Amino acid sequence: MMDHAHDLRSVREATDRLLTAVAKLDNASLAEESHLPGWTRGHVLAHLARNADALVEVFEGRPMYESASSRESDIERDAGRPLLEQLEDVRHSADRWQAVAERPQDWTRTVELRNGITDTAARVPFRRLIEVELHHVDLNIGYELSDLPQEFTGREIEFLADRWSGRPEVPPTALAAADGRQWRTGSAGDPAVTVKGTAAALLGWLAGRADKGASLTTEGGPLPALPPL
Repeated sequence: MMDHAHDLRSVREATDRLLTAVAKLDNASLAEESHLPGWTRGHVLAHLARNADALVEVFEGRPMYESASSRESDIERDAGRPLLEQLEDVRHSADRWQAVAERPQDWTRTVELRNGITDTAARVPFRRLIEVELHHVDLNIGYELSDLPQEFTGREIEFLADRWSGRPEVPPTALAAADGRQWRTGSAGDPAVTVKGTAAALLGWLAGRADKGASLTTEGGPLPALPPL
């Protein structure tokens, strides 16, 4: 069960961590490469701000984005701004979304996200937490997958493992973290492959980050190929 109140607090804390870290940068560093191919750090920050605006739209019953092309063009438009503007935009857009999300509302209702995906309102704060935490890592400023809160890492592995569950192109796969936690993903049936490694490495593989599984070990077969997120 999702605890939206807990997740809203976590989003605020994660946003504060990100803003504190980004405030130590300078204008020139925003134009440098992030960990996401083709995106600078400025692109990542612009995306975070526009994602917060988009989630306000979701909670108010409107389409998340006007269109796929407008989503991309908005990020390109905002990517090159100086540090102060980026910080203010990320902070203010996050505050706007937080204010909307903290209103009394029906958390059991179904909301529509991007590309026709639907979910309950109660799960959206965790989705925003994913954006803030993973994109903090993507900024390439020293915050690594191994620095993510342990609770978040476990929940995000579970979230992504569930995303690939039932997918015929992914073989039945067991996930075994070095700390003893276990999950499974892929198509139905007894796991054909067991993937082992640190929780951070498992998360990096599932999310298409870091070394994309190079630091993991497998038993029963090669590392399964995952569909793009």
